[in-house]
Amino acid sequence: MLKLTLKPGEYIDIGTDIRIIFSGGSANNIHLLVDAPREINIARSSADRKNATTYYKERGISEEAKREIADILRKERKAR
Repeated sequence: MLKLTLKPGEYIDIGTDIRIIFSGGSANNIHLLVDAPREINIARSSADRKNATTYYKERGISEEAKREIADILRKERKAR
């Protein structure tokens, strides 16, 4: 386990895709920003893991919606 001391605005990079930014804190709380790809599940829990909550990737848009978007973009390009 790694223990670090950070000042607000400082960050930790994990690999090339994940950045943890310390944005401040107060009393018994710290504020972290997690910048990571949507494919990575991020779990938030207390230290004892009793009440772990997992945040899952959002569902993507349907194939039909992707086709409609592509059609709209094609039409806009032709109009230019």
